[in-house]
Amino acid sequence: MSNHGEPRKRPETDLRLSRASVGRLSLYLRRLEELHAEGVGKVSSGLVGEALGVTDTQVRKDLASLGRLGHPGIGYDVSDLIAAIRSTLGIDREWSAALVGVGNLGRALLRYQGLAARNFRIVALFDTDPAKVGQVAEGLVVHPTSQLGEVLPPVGANLGILTVPASAAQNVADELIAAGVKGLLNFAPSVVRAPAGVSVVNVDLTMQLEQLAFLVHMAASERLD
Repeated sequence: MSNHGEPRKRPETDLRLSRASVGRLSLYLRRLEELHAEGVGKVSSGLVGEALGVTDTQVRKDLASLGRLGHPGIGYDVSDLIAAIRSTLGIDREWSAALVGVGNLGRALLRYQGLAARNFRIVALFDTDPAKVGQVAEGLVVHPTSQLGEVLPPVGANLGILTVPASAAQNVADELIAAGVKGLLNFAPSVVRAPAGVSVVNVDLTMQLEQLAFLVHMAASERLD
């Protein structure tokens, strides 16, 4: 990390990682942190993948993108792997986020301690409901959404979290992007479009439940065959 808190330049291989690979790196990180807490210093690819249902071959392939960290017959140093994955994921620095939509889901995210543990800090709150504007939630004042462009630049929010109705998601996304936000986490059940240079991750809880229902349905069908 630079002296100004900017991320270090990542190796070129990191930039070519697929979203699936990045998802597995997040899982590996959680597993490695568990092992580190248990006092484990060295780990094999098999031990990392076993608890996650990932083959050791896939683990080795994913970890190879981090550089030459492992040693044949010895394995990987747990601390080195944790540091390398955190650097690759970009969470070896602090990320500031603006939350738009201070309803039940928004307030739950505000109270979620896991965000701070991963260097994510919510620094500004917005809502269109006049009854919520001016309230204080977890130490932050709720601003009217119309003030996004005024409030965000001074606090330097890199990311935007949308917990708004589907009908409002695109307009809110556009306003966040105009205010300088470069990444959006969208919880609204609506696809949000963004220009080049702005990343979007959509979290549709009903879609995840549909996929879970499908898996359970298929498993039940296979037992009947």
